[in-house]
Amino acid sequence: MTEELKEIGLDVGHRRVGRLMRQNGISVVRTRKHKVTTDSNHKFNIAPNLLDRGFTADERNQKWAGDISYVWTREGWLYLAVILDLHSRRVIGWAVSNRMKRDLAIRALNMAIAFRALSDAWHR
Repeated sequence: MTEELKEIGLDVGHRRVGRLMRQNGISVVRTRKHKVTTDSNHKFNIAPNLLDRGFTADERNQKWAGDISYVWTREGWLYLAVILDLHSRRVIGWAVSNRMKRDLAIRALNMAIAFRALSDAWHR
């Protein structure tokens, strides 16, 4: 804001501009550059879409789906990987990390596999 005012010929400093903005209830909304996290232009094989939007299942353990999201916490942004059983719509595995790396998804999947193995043994 100070630089914009100087460009139109006003001789002001950062402190004065800040004080005047506060007195008039004006605040600056800062925009951040979008951080690209996925690069679809690569030479690697693309996994087939086996579900083809069929997000229902007749039995447990027939179809699982996973997703990764980020969540704001007191410690800052954390990534959450979740595995769902599409029959029960329950979370059967999850993992949290401060970095979105391969092991995040692997840990969530391992938890789901362990949970379902234990659950199946319990119900038999």
